[in-house]
Amino acid sequence: MKKGISRPAGLKSGPGRAEYTVAMPYVYRNSDGRIIGLSDDAPSDRGEELDLSDPEVLEFLQKAKKELSSSDSDTIRVIEDLVDVLIRKKLILLTDLPVPAQQKLTERQRMRNELNILDNLMVDEEDIL
Repeated sequence: MKKGISRPAGLKSGPGRAEYTVAMPYVYRNSDGRIIGLSDDAPSDRGEELDLSDPEVLEFLQKAKKELSSSDSDTIRVIEDLVDVLIRKKLILLTDLPVPAQQKLTERQRMRNELNILDNLMVDEEDIL
């Protein structure tokens, strides 16, 4: 375990201002030695701390952020489809939603419709022959 970083991270008083201290995360690795998780708490088995600026930690965080972003996009689509079903079944009205939500849903539906029209116009080279 590296020394010099106090646990837990928190507010540290300074002259005339407050600053946050950042503790190094503990890393969890798979059998291949790749980072599969980070934690503020020491694991029950061999714990390893790495600095947040460590290239392995940054790579793990970047990958996790990308996966979360992809999951967010998928979840948004599910919610849009759910709202569409509720409206079609007349369980809710679009106007039941806040105006900003109405505008966002309407705009996204318009964009999806335009993309679908473009997809239908495109033809594979094999289909031309």
